Amino acid sequence: MNLSNTQTLLTLMNRLRDPATGCAWDLRQDFHSLIPYTLEEAYEVADAIERNDFDDLRGELGDLLLQVVFHSRIAEERGLFDFESVASAIADKLIRRHPHIFADARFDTDEQRQAAWDAAKFEEKRLKKGHDAATASVLDGVAISLPALLQCEKIQNLAASHGFDWPDVDPVFDKVREELHEVHDAWQSGNQAHVHEEVGDLLLVAVNLARHLKVNPEIALKDATKKFSRRFHHIEKRVAASGRGLRDCELNELDALWNEAKNLQKTAS
Repeated sequence: MNLSNTQTLLTLMNRLRDPATGCAWDLRQDFHSLIPYTLEEAYEVADAIERNDFDDLRGELGDLLLQVVFHSRIAEERGLFDFESVASAIADKLIRRHPHIFADARFDTDEQRQAAWDAAKFEEKRLKKGHDAATASVLDGVAISLPALLQCEKIQNLAASHGFDWPDVDPVFDKVREELHEVHDAWQSGNQAHVHEEVGDLLLVAVNLARHLKVNPEIALKDATKKFSRRFHHIEKRVAASGRGLRDCELNELDALWNEAKNLQKTAS
């Protein structure tokens, strides 16, 4: 039997989920139990891209595709939808959201294209949920399960696309300074709940600043964390070479090693 690779994958999944002859582990899975695996595979795709490991990327994309096939098969068993309807739905969505490619719309700027994309997405969500224009929110399309930093950026982008945004970056710098002072005041008050709230406000406006500076906050934080890890590893190696542990060192010595790592990194770059 000559099957396409996609059909082969679907056939294999059907076999794994066969109640009589399938795999016991695969048969135990449902939508909720697969959530951690689906998220893990998405992050592993991102990791392969960041490492420029394209052989690994091919494999990780396959693992992510398996999750789509797995969820689709469970849905088909429950009479909800199947893989073909998933593929059909995304194809229809791509056509709807690209009227400048598949219809006669014309956009002269990226901003116009993004505004049209957001409008189409908003209308899809409104129709799907049965909301009218008065009750629907432009924020309805943001998944609540997204990582906090990514969710914050998406919500702010949507609000900005509908006019709720500072016109330039200077007021955002002012807001960052204001929120930082409020964190300090909250800390001095000794009210931990207030500190929690103000730190959240500071993080939110930091994301807003990143947006205005055309910086992806998720990637920027990830890069900063990598940089921190490299410098900390340098400290660990230097301390270990002296026959001591980190806790045996004074903070000023560790800080000097941190600055040493910074200077080495600048020289290398």
